[in-house]
Amino acid sequence: MNDKTQPVVLPQNGISRRDFMKTVGGASLALGLGIKGALDPALAAETGPIKVGILHSLSGTMAISESTLKDNMLMLIAEQNAKGGVLGRKLEPVVVDPASNWPLFAEKARELLSKDKVAAIFGCWTSVSRKSVLPVVEELNGLLFYPVQFEGEESSRNIFYTGAAPNQQAIPAVDYLMNDLGITRWVLAGTDYVYPRTTNKILEAYLKQKGVKDEDIMINYTPFGQSDWQSIVAQIKQFGSAGKPTAVVSTINGDANVPFYRELANQGIKSQDIPVVAFSVGEQELSGMDTKPLAGQLAAWNYFESIKTPENEAFIANWKKFKKDPKAVTNDPMEAEYIAFHMWVKAVEKAKSTDTNKILESIIGVEVPNLTGGMAKMLPNHYITKPVYIGEIKPDGQFDVVWKSKGEVPGEAWSKYLPGSKDLIADWTPPINCGAYNTVTKKCTGSGG
Repeated sequence: MNDKTQPVVLPQNGISRRDFMKTVGGASLALGLGIKGALDPALAAETGPIKVGILHSLSGTMAISESTLKDNMLMLIAEQNAKGGVLGRKLEPVVVDPASNWPLFAEKARELLSKDKVAAIFGCWTSVSRKSVLPVVEELNGLLFYPVQFEGEESSRNIFYTGAAPNQQAIPAVDYLMNDLGITRWVLAGTDYVYPRTTNKILEAYLKQKGVKDEDIMINYTPFGQSDWQSIVAQIKQFGSAGKPTAVVSTINGDANVPFYRELANQGIKSQDIPVVAFSVGEQELSGMDTKPLAGQLAAWNYFESIKTPENEAFIANWKKFKKDPKAVTNDPMEAEYIAFHMWVKAVEKAKSTDTNKILESIIGVEVPNLTGGMAKMLPNHYITKPVYIGEIKPDGQFDVVWKSKGEVPGEAWSKYLPGSKDLIADWTPPINCGAYNTVTKKCTGSGG
């Protein structure tokens, strides 16, 4: 009898024929997947579409800002799929609505990671929503790409921050007001949550280091969705009538901006009287307002639709086509999400995997073009490099750039102006591998989340 016709001989160690056939079947399956897949279960599992989580409020007070980012992600995913997807696999968006409800953000993030098995989440706007999601992505070893300007003071192993840190928006804006406009009196007005309070804490410390006295700083917070601004704007107007050049630094967020700017106009406050520099008002928010009375007011961002580059013109054209609306506008968080998405794609291709641990290693140092003519680079602290622009609102709701930084500014996770932060750095590469490393004690103190 030749080798090809020899009968199967069961081993003599007590194994049953049923168990032996299971073993043979398993070996056949492994061969079907390929030797490499058999040795790497994670690789073997990477078949079919790659699911991508989109975690933005489509209802509630933040929908005015976040619904645009949901559509932005759908456009980016469609464009990537038209190129063949990633690693030869199509991307499948999984959209959820956390409804401007901060605990619901955590619940939806857990659902995306545990039930839908997404490879990454792109989402959140407010810092309170991000901080709600942070323990979930750390527990489940997921990835969150966060595309909005924020207060810093945090660096998580599982989060990448592609919006502006304070040194990429708030500090340059105050410097511009102080040095170029001669402002000496300051109103720090914000919505009552983490981002405005921490940012204003940093700005207050910075202003005092610059010699500004307590009586020349007014701080005011209002709830999400604040609609009645009459008395608050009257207080700002009174504060600005002391004969000193006064400005408002606004961290007011969401749909509360519409009645705030309307009340400024109602009370006759013009940019030449009390300039307002906003950190959360861009083209999208202005598209729903009568912007003529706001002409000359300011915003600090890392991107404006009005910046002329081939990359930006192509992005704008694609957006208008995707929205089927010739009047659709782009804005800064859209660009930050554009950068985040392309960094993730490049990291996946570099790692040849969507595995979280492999992405965490491959993404550091990744560079992709931004939309304003420069390059965005992912830093070891999980922040990126960004240019800084200050724009003046035009009557048509667009911005004229009146100041820009010299090149890209690296994002700083910890503020040098706060006593508890000035000695901290974040670095997620060996040997530090820490989000809050104390350079004095040489100890890791956590992530700040």
